[in-house]
Amino acid sequence: MRAAVAYGPAARALVLKLKYGRRTAYAATAAGLMARLMPEDAELLIPVPLHRWRIWGRGFNQAALIAQALSRRSGVPVEAGMLRRVKATPVLRGLGARGRAKAVAGAFAAAPGARDLLRDRAVVLVDDIHTSGATTDACVRILKRAGAAKVTILCWARVLDPDAAD
Repeated sequence: MRAAVAYGPAARALVLKLKYGRRTAYAATAAGLMARLMPEDAELLIPVPLHRWRIWGRGFNQAALIAQALSRRSGVPVEAGMLRRVKATPVLRGLGARGRAKAVAGAFAAAPGARDLLRDRAVVLVDDIHTSGATTDACVRILKRAGAAKVTILCWARVLDPDAAD
């Protein structure tokens, strides 16, 4: 698990402007600081997926935008469709670790054909904020079951005190 910054007022402001203020250029800002943490053996970038309803409402997946910016900097390809969010989940903000884990249970699945692409590859799972780890844990399980040899989590900010994330 690698994070560019600790979650605090500046990190929070960037993410909120990106996700809800539609300032998509902030994805490149986040990626710029995350790029120094890219594993040397990275073969594939996979963003944490959003459910299609959330994409329809927001217009984009912030993790996918960050992954695309990381790809431009590193040359590591992005495969946004390899991991799918098959179950709509509530906004996780305000839920404790147990509530988050329950909310994302069964929410993710590997896409058809993922095994062929992921088999024995070093994957980087890209996300914006790492709070309790429930979302990334669920994604890592699916990626490993689909054949990924190694999964490194790379995010913009890591919440060090989950109670302060709300």
